[in-house]
Amino acid sequence: MSTVDSTSVTSAPASGPRVTAPQASVRFGIAHADITPPVGTYHRMWGAATHERSEGVHRPLRATVVIMAEGGQDAASGDKRGGIPLVLVSLDHCLVGDEEMRILLDQITENSGLPHEIVTVVFSHTHGAGLMTLDRRTLPGGEGIPEYLRWVGRTIGKLILEVGLRLVTANIVFGQGRCSLAAFRDQWDDATGQWVCGYVPEKPADDSVVVARITGEDGRTLATLVNYACHPTTLAWDNRLISPDYIGALREEVERATGAPCLFIQGASGELGPVEGYVGDIEVADRNGRQLAYASLAALTALAPPKTTYRYAGPVVSGATIGVWKHEPLDAAALKALGSFRSRRWTIPLDYRAELPTREQVAADLEKWTKAESDAAAAGDDARRRDCRAMLERQTRMARRLEQLPPGDHYPLEVRLWQLGDAFLLAVPGEHYSLLQTALRASMPRHPLLVATIAQGWGPSYLPDCDTYGKGIYQESIAIVAPGSLERVIEEVRQVLVDWTK
Repeated sequence: MSTVDSTSVTSAPASGPRVTAPQASVRFGIAHADITPPVGTYHRMWGAATHERSEGVHRPLRATVVIMAEGGQDAASGDKRGGIPLVLVSLDHCLVGDEEMRILLDQITENSGLPHEIVTVVFSHTHGAGLMTLDRRTLPGGEGIPEYLRWVGRTIGKLILEVGLRLVTANIVFGQGRCSLAAFRDQWDDATGQWVCGYVPEKPADDSVVVARITGEDGRTLATLVNYACHPTTLAWDNRLISPDYIGALREEVERATGAPCLFIQGASGELGPVEGYVGDIEVADRNGRQLAYASLAALTALAPPKTTYRYAGPVVSGATIGVWKHEPLDAAALKALGSFRSRRWTIPLDYRAELPTREQVAADLEKWTKAESDAAAAGDDARRRDCRAMLERQTRMARRLEQLPPGDHYPLEVRLWQLGDAFLLAVPGEHYSLLQTALRASMPRHPLLVATIAQGWGPSYLPDCDTYGKGIYQESIAIVAPGSLERVIEEVRQVLVDWTK
């Protein structure tokens, strides 16, 4: 019996088939800090909740700062300056309004020296962190909200300075997996004849998980990134603990396996929520987090080594004739392309919907539900009182939203887009239906697209797809922009992406 060595590879093709994973080379840094508010802080996020203050902590909340700058490949030639960096801040909170964003950004600027427009703040959207908006400061536990927001801003500013001082050349490899955690949640209830936010098993949901592994020049993993679209609504009105929801267990599992920080980015999840949710059991939240973690780790494990291509090297004669593939270094032109780094920011004017309620109408509804709650309390009808409080909460939020709307006939939606080598990162305010990411990704299948929603705050609230309008679904009922707005955003972003990938 003869042995076969490398000389048995016959006529290895000089340019045979190859598969190259999407990659980028950047200067990179990451740091995070605990931003858990004190126990007893205002916590009521859900209209059906009967408590006001938090009573404990499930898992700590986190602020994460990531800085990426061009210069990954140029750094080798001594040019370590790079261009204007991407400064991404991720917060374990649900959302804030314009006034709260100004407080955060003012403190970030004061403590980091960076102007507002350089910093992009996104939210994990956990519904278990408490509603940290200034209109809650007169409620039980809300008196500390203004100082808490300033403290978070100061913390972020210091993290930015810390990260900026230790940027290193890094290589990013992107990949994609699948996870069935998210479900379509626009459910029709036949028994009551109404739309509810509930699990619809027969309707498919976007299950894409976009992952990235960031490594240093020495091959050490510096960080991982997980981009997934699913409302963090595992924990609902019965939960009284401060919690990042499923995101806490996700990070813990991924960080345990990789030994590096994990950044979670909430995707376009307007109509998506966990299959099992709206509970008070923290174990369900942890189980949901582990499910996403295992899917993410599977995708991360399958990633190719950085700065390589996987090429067909030719046949080897064995018991069968084997086709051999090998990881090989990228050539100089491909390496240079991985250093592509650019950004664009623009505003899309979206029409306000014609049937947007007036402040006077909302004030009348507030008065109606306040009286209804009082009457229910006097009658000892706890179930009716809870429902009235929930409707009162809806109108309170609508009044706050109307107060902060920009004047005029249009909402100015600010879009932020970056190119990172072969990949793109999109950040938009508001809660977009998943069509935003599925349509854009379908139009550019060779380029990973990371989608971050609720950027710079809640902004226009929900952006449902056109077909959802007119049904009375919750997300549509509180949307402030007209039908077709989401589709317009998709087309404008798509055009920029087409121009960039020519």
